Amino acid sequence: MIAKRSSIIILTLCAVAYLLGMFCVPLMNIDAAQYASISREMLERHSFLQVFDLGKDYLDKPPMLFWLSALSMKLFGIHDWAYRLPSFLFAVLAIYSTYRLAFLFYKEEIAVLSALVLATCQALFLINHDVRTDTMLMGWVIFSLWQLAAWYSTKSWLNFFLAFAAIAGGMMTKGPIALMVPAFAFVPHFILRREWKQMFRIEYVLGLLIVAVALVPMSWGLYQQFDLHPGKLINNVPIKSGLKFYYWTQSFGRFTGENYYHENGYFTFLFENMLWSFLPWILFFLIGLVFDLVGLVQARFKLAHNEEWISTGGFVITYCILARSQAQLPHYIFIVFPLAAIITAKFLYKLTYTDQLVIWRKALTVLHVVIFTAIWGALVALLVIPFASIPKYVGCLAAIGLLAMLYILTLKKTGFPKLLEVAFFTIIGVNIFLNSAFYPTLLKFQIGNTVADVIAKQQLPKDKVSIYGAGNDYTLHFYGNHIFKQKTSIAQLDSSDIILTPKDSVAVVTAKFPASKILYNGRSYGVTQLSIEFLNPATREKVLGKYVVMRLDSTHSIAK
Repeated sequence: MIAKRSSIIILTLCAVAYLLGMFCVPLMNIDAAQYASISREMLERHSFLQVFDLGKDYLDKPPMLFWLSALSMKLFGIHDWAYRLPSFLFAVLAIYSTYRLAFLFYKEEIAVLSALVLATCQALFLINHDVRTDTMLMGWVIFSLWQLAAWYSTKSWLNFFLAFAAIAGGMMTKGPIALMVPAFAFVPHFILRREWKQMFRIEYVLGLLIVAVALVPMSWGLYQQFDLHPGKLINNVPIKSGLKFYYWTQSFGRFTGENYYHENGYFTFLFENMLWSFLPWILFFLIGLVFDLVGLVQARFKLAHNEEWISTGGFVITYCILARSQAQLPHYIFIVFPLAAIITAKFLYKLTYTDQLVIWRKALTVLHVVIFTAIWGALVALLVIPFASIPKYVGCLAAIGLLAMLYILTLKKTGFPKLLEVAFFTIIGVNIFLNSAFYPTLLKFQIGNTVADVIAKQQLPKDKVSIYGAGNDYTLHFYGNHIFKQKTSIAQLDSSDIILTPKDSVAVVTAKFPASKILYNGRSYGVTQLSIEFLNPATREKVLGKYVVMRLDSTHSIAK
């Protein structure tokens, strides 16, 4: 039996880690900062059906994230945490929906473990501060699966309506994948249970009508912005129809080659990234998945009416479809992490709460203690070596965390089996340190948020600040609460300008504007691609970019 108090403590500590990321970690380039900038611009322009990115037409992601984040910023102000708040709420919804879906088919202990596994996988800690569309999409999709499963069981029209409303919400978050995953999950479930009639119910027509009606505002906005003005360039590609792009090219074009993006198009890419994003549960998940597949073969591909294949079938088919795409990113697989959590929880229950796998339990406990010790050791190194500005006591506290994990193993009675206890303690503890100390320090090497802070502290007039030769940085536009002009040639510069520019450009700029003055010297690095050279203070200067903020005419004051 899992004590309710212990589960609440785990979830509360997860929330603490999430909130530290929301409030302490600046937005990261590119996606999270870009989406925050688009949301801010949407609020500023009051353009909610036609989406713009720094004044230009935007056609990539559907508007749900922008709508809800703009609303949040309308209520709470232009803050990174306000941008993140709706996605945080959808993460909570995903955790609760995972519990409720699992509880429809399994005992409460497995349902609780499902929620805890999802809440404590590394991806959830990451996507609550590096917010893209996937946090929200995960919440919509697993909520729709729970509601559909409840509808099949209870025939409640409320469950039916909520299920298809959630599918529509998911489609307005990231496209047709929100409709496809429920099909991937329930079709094999019905086939294996020989419930053929469930696949051809007339109610589905009503459900699709609900989805179609919900999509009308977004579709109308796309039609107005693109279909009425064919030929607009997006990524230098002329767009004939925004509706076709959204409903076909953006999703199915990844398989046909019509989509603009082509990256990481090999079958094991998503699995390789699960090795870190589903920590600390990845080995348990893989073993549990094998157990499920072997069990299905032994059952001769037939399930009893009290068994489910929503989780395993939904995960496997979705993975195979996504893995065939010509364009993949690590977070694409996050949509089915709730299903992976249920698969994992079933195995963890058998491993730690029964005596069926005693030998496995001992071996996996030893292996994971070694893994968790290495993770704590890596954390201590990250807190002590790269950045002198992180107080030394923080590294000492992390070292105490390692000792505390080892001490937990000696306790006779805890709220969870020892293996689960050290897993929860490690992943939550490590992310609390990362979100409160490491990431905030690391993000000081990101140009945009740093320069926005300089502009605010020096009270520089935003309408005079331009970017010259430094590349675009969405964190500057968001944290500066302004769309800063981009100038591409020195002929465009004016003596009244204040520019953000690479340090290599100083000599050329000074030659034309002898009275110019450097207001700030900065160093930058692409923080999403860490390297040993950057993390090593002795070699960091070799990989850092140098930039300056310059006033081109320091002899005249500029009205603020």
